[in-house]
Amino acid sequence: MQAAIALATRGLGRVWPNPSVGALIVAGEGEGEDAGRRIVGRGVTARPGGPHAEVSALRSAGEAARGATAYVTLEPCSHYGRTPPCSLALVEAGIRRVVIGCLDPNPRVAGRGLSMLREAGVEVLAGVEEEAARWLHAGHNMRVTAMRPLVMLKLAVSADGGIGRPGDGQVAITGPEARALVHGLRARYDAILVGIGTVLADDPELTCRLPGMGSRSPVRVVLDRQARLPLTSRLVRGAADVPVWVIAGHDADPERVEALTGAGVLVIRVPPCERGIDPLVAVTALANRGITRLMVEGGAQVAASFLDAGLIDEAFLFTGQPSLGPGAILPFAGRPLAALTESPIYRLAGTSRHGADRLMRLARKEI
Repeated sequence: MQAAIALATRGLGRVWPNPSVGALIVAGEGEGEDAGRRIVGRGVTARPGGPHAEVSALRSAGEAARGATAYVTLEPCSHYGRTPPCSLALVEAGIRRVVIGCLDPNPRVAGRGLSMLREAGVEVLAGVEEEAARWLHAGHNMRVTAMRPLVMLKLAVSADGGIGRPGDGQVAITGPEARALVHGLRARYDAILVGIGTVLADDPELTCRLPGMGSRSPVRVVLDRQARLPLTSRLVRGAADVPVWVIAGHDADPERVEALTGAGVLVIRVPPCERGIDPLVAVTALANRGITRLMVEGGAQVAASFLDAGLIDEAFLFTGQPSLGPGAILPFAGRPLAALTESPIYRLAGTSRHGADRLMRLARKEI
């Protein structure tokens, strides 16, 4: 199952609104110690309309699938959609046993996949490496159950706890190794979100610029109540290549909205709030458009609003070498990093070094 989960991560950020499922077909189980287990088929969810992971794995296995065991990270589907049910495909291929990471909360599945398999005489074992599988599919599960995506916050803080200096624009805090990791992270999320303040100050591209991974850039999302995103910004100029969505208030200037739309930007209108755009309203709007995994990158105000709304599910927190000195901007609009790291709802998921920089990963204790 661990191998199936690792395989499934290849599809993260590429197959939304579907979950990225990993499937392995293993022959030789239950045939005695000398038979030897061997992987005869592999599959990952294709883009919408393409084959699901189970079908791809069965195709690669061919006749070797008969009598074999299928390891699947998420409960196989049991309904007809763009593709036939995967549970039926497993049965028809002669799979003897199916091992499942976690169940699918989608009401169209939700145990029906297991029932279809068992009724056909297939042995089913569910809940193997369940916690890892649930984290893998957390974006899908949350979109189904809470109509919002999984939210990951990325922050880079200086040695003295700042994220920038007022009026200085973008400040380099981390080195090339950490920045490369961030670009790789972007490729694993469906969308990346910043506030309009970050765009006006830094004019970012928000793309994945690792060699050979330009096509893996996520949808770029800007919280922008008044639709102020400049038509000359890098985001708008690149909207034909990588989608740009602006979440604006119903009270935004219609001419600005029309201009952005004409430049290839999708403008999503939502009810505004006193602070601008309510983050819960924003993530709900994104989930309605299929986003399952959201990376939040920018701005102390945006970070604070997501923290206060209880929407941060995981965090990648980089600490660089520079010190920004007195008056530095704190990560959460006047509050230090401890506002997140000392919260009892998170656990330490890991630490690592990337060049001279340190990375701390936090994850919600219950997901």
